[in-house]
Amino acid sequence: MTALAELQKRNRIYWTVIAVLLAAVLAMTIVCIFAGSSSMTVGQCLQALAGVGTDAHNRIVWNIRIPRVLAALIAGAGLSVSGLIMQTTLNNAMASPSTLGVSNAAVFGANLSIIGFAGGFLSTGGNAANFALGANPYATSVMAFLFATVSVLLILGLCRLRSFSPNVVVLSGMAIGSVWTAATTVLQFYATDAGLSAAVIWSFGDLGRATYKTDLIMLAVVACSTVFFLLNSWKYNAILSGEATAKTMGVDVDRVRFLSMLLASMITAVCVAFLGVIGFVGIICPHVTKKLLGQDHRVTVPVSILSGSLLLLLADTLSRSIGSGTKLPVGAITSLLGAPFFVAIIFSRKENRRC
Repeated sequence: MTALAELQKRNRIYWTVIAVLLAAVLAMTIVCIFAGSSSMTVGQCLQALAGVGTDAHNRIVWNIRIPRVLAALIAGAGLSVSGLIMQTTLNNAMASPSTLGVSNAAVFGANLSIIGFAGGFLSTGGNAANFALGANPYATSVMAFLFATVSVLLILGLCRLRSFSPNVVVLSGMAIGSVWTAATTVLQFYATDAGLSAAVIWSFGDLGRATYKTDLIMLAVVACSTVFFLLNSWKYNAILSGEATAKTMGVDVDRVRFLSMLLASMITAVCVAFLGVIGFVGIICPHVTKKLLGQDHRVTVPVSILSGSLLLLLADTLSRSIGSGTKLPVGAITSLLGAPFFVAIIFSRKENRRC
């Protein structure tokens, strides 16, 4: 087989995979819109989508289900592509959006807002009714995002002082993440029952808290970052050949790594700030993508985006299907799916050689 024929065959495979994934994402989007704990029929959902249903059905579809589905599409895509870029720039198969301790910092910020300023020892005491009046979900999200951003800048700043190597980034992220976790524990220890309960519930990854406004903010961050990743696909391919090789090809490895880690972490920060902690999406999807299609980022970036959206849609549908009328946090479902996968990576000889 000639090189041209092999290239054409590979391109056909790539486009086939993308088409299949796109069709699966569209199908799961429809399923998620029609799935729910209410007793709405398919016909009633269609009427609500057309805006001619009852007021209750219209509210359920347009104010609850569609924002939730959009959040799954956007956050799944963002977390997945973030994991892919982190694994490439850090040359570490275990890298994920939580590598830099971003999630830990966001959780601390949210806990500080909930326990300290809305539902705990500074304003409402132990009165649950006062907490319900004083809690502000947007203030919580802003605090979570601010602390996540501070954590990212702190780690990247430290890494710029010491040689910006992948090992330094990972170790710095682990250290800073442990500090945020310890600070969160201290806050929760002194919290009232109302504040502690609200803080713990917030930490669950939950797509049900999404609104059109939060979806739009996440979309802006994910879309802008993804454009950067796509435009620099060839640089990531060069980095996979080794830093020395990439530099001979004119790639400023340190600059690309810094900007890529910053954008990937910002995606994680905004998703965690609005939806809570949703783990393992950034590990499962990139690894499956690279296993099936190789390391070419011109392909793996769009495929990771589609596979991340598909995984989170599936997890959300499963979370709403378990139990009678109850909805498990989607973060619990992704963790249940991701933990065995993570263990498999650790004990995989092939992955160990790569690491």
